Amino acid sequence: MTRPLPEAVALLTAARARGAMIVTAESCTGGLIAGAITDVPGSSEIFDRGFVTYSNAAKQDMLGVRSETLALRGAVSQEVAVEMAEGALARSQATIAVSVTGIAGPGGSEFKPEGRVCFGLAVRGLPTRVETVEFGAPGRATVRRATVGHALTLLLSALQG
Repeated sequence: MTRPLPEAVALLTAARARGAMIVTAESCTGGLIAGAITDVPGSSEIFDRGFVTYSNAAKQDMLGVRSETLALRGAVSQEVAVEMAEGALARSQATIAVSVTGIAGPGGSEFKPEGRVCFGLAVRGLPTRVETVEFGAPGRATVRRATVGHALTLLLSALQG
């Protein structure tokens, strides 16, 4: 077992205080966000489930991402991040969802460079928020770690705000 990330420990405290339940929808992180949350003892009180939807087919089958969105915008897009977060929320008992879809590397293109990650944040009863972060090309492991940290921070700020 790894040492829990400080952001994940703070997230557990904030979610408990708000009576929140969390769900994750992950592509480029392959379950690392869910893993970071469940590294914290007591996380079963605030974590409902995680969807690892690496392929486009999984995004469609498990989260209801529309084929039209994937065809028009591509998997790494804010539109897909929104549909992933909203789909995870709809298919769970959670009250808050975070989604990530991006290019951890190596690779990318001039239009979708390595290190680009789109985040979705859906909270029951509120409009879904979305943002894109450009982490650059420091390497696959670094992009994935940074993505986990950013996702935890998004969840934490939503629960504290």
